[in-house]
Amino acid sequence: MARGALGFGALAASVLLVPVVGMAALLLAPLGLFALRGCPMCWTIGLLQTVSNGRLRRSCADGHCELSVVRREHDVLSR
Repeated sequence: MARGALGFGALAASVLLVPVVGMAALLLAPLGLFALRGCPMCWTIGLLQTVSNGRLRRSCADGHCELSVVRREHDVLSR
């Protein structure tokens, strides 16, 4: 979690601080990529899977894939 927070934080800061600090802010981007140590897209997908926590289900049939929300008994009872 700490590596992800540092990595995504440095990547976001490198883009958001450009108007304030200038192009020197882009030096944070390699730090963010080093902290993630891999594919940022893989980290993003892993983060989304963790957040969804099994509530999303993908099903594919006849060359057509669909993403659906899985209703759990706990979710239905809490409404």
